[in-house]
Amino acid sequence: MMGFGAALQAEFPLDPGWVTVNHGSYGATPRRVLAAQAAWRARLEAQPTRFMTLEYEPAMAAAGAALAGFLGADAAGLAFLENATTGCNAVLRSLALAPGEEVVLLGHAYGAVRKAAGVVAAAAGARLVEAALPFPRPSAAAVLAGLAAALTPRTRLAVLDHITSPSALVLPLGEMVALCRARGVSVLVDGAHAPGQVALALPALGADWYVGNCHKWLFAPKGCAFLWTAPERRAGTHPLVVSHGLGQGYQAEFGWTGTRDPTAFLSVEAAIGFHAALPRLMDRNHALAAAAGAMLAARWGTEAGARPEMQGSMAVVRLPVAAEGPAAALALRRRLLAARLDAPVFALAGGLWLRLSAAAYNEAADYVRLAERVEAVLAAEA
Repeated sequence: MMGFGAALQAEFPLDPGWVTVNHGSYGATPRRVLAAQAAWRARLEAQPTRFMTLEYEPAMAAAGAALAGFLGADAAGLAFLENATTGCNAVLRSLALAPGEEVVLLGHAYGAVRKAAGVVAAAAGARLVEAALPFPRPSAAAVLAGLAAALTPRTRLAVLDHITSPSALVLPLGEMVALCRARGVSVLVDGAHAPGQVALALPALGADWYVGNCHKWLFAPKGCAFLWTAPERRAGTHPLVVSHGLGQGYQAEFGWTGTRDPTAFLSVEAAIGFHAALPRLMDRNHALAAAAGAMLAARWGTEAGARPEMQGSMAVVRLPVAAEGPAAALALRRRLLAARLDAPVFALAGGLWLRLSAAAYNEAADYVRLAERVEAVLAAEA
């Protein structure tokens, strides 16, 4: 059994001179998982043709079975991809939208997914509709009301975030999916931040598609993600790259889209093992994020963005500045990076908000250091 906070920091190759409270953007891969990846890469490179011809398929099947077990899903519906954005694009481009149909996204949808949906909708003569997402501190009822108001008889697909990226809200996903299905609307869930941050049982959610990253909260190497597709949707869901598996079924089409380095996927078993060795990790991280957010809001005389029941291992706190807008958020983000502080800044609700993460290697003292560096940067601008 491993400890948390400072006791665990040696497990990660993170620069100790930085305050790293941004596990949500790219994750951080433990040394032992990187070692597992290096072993897989050495095995591949020892004889690439042998590996790709004889070993690749069974190794990928074993990794897929391990991940499916972690997600409470069936391996037949699971496809490995490099990132959640690729999965969303694959689903969107598999749809045959008709002119006048609508795709609904939430107000805090991830920017890359919004752009992909816009391209697909425009090409078909369809349109995007935004479901209002109240902020800060929305209730589950308010989130559901905003979604319900956006759905119409023309809605073909709803793209629902499980955990929003800019505002770190853990949304009432089961109820949202049920609402859409009751209206006859298909559902794609962008669960980029969910695996390893919240417990999952994918089929029970009732969604048609679910994409998620393993390189964030599940500790896998960068470039490890998945698309899970419900059984009735598999025949019509295709990868972005057409390759040798065309027409041979879901697993064959997604399983080989050309030569790529599969070692991030094959290391997911080691990542799951590391996650499992940290008992009650998700509960511990949730409590730490909530405490850090409350401390910063009190220290700065501002507010936190989420109610406790809609918070996971991240929190957003309004910064004590008058500036607003994406350009101001980006400028402050760069100044914080120059001060060796990794915590993203977002423009929301007429202000600037700092998003913090609580990962296994973080502890309460990290957020005091965060506060001190933010205050020093803001003071230098005054």
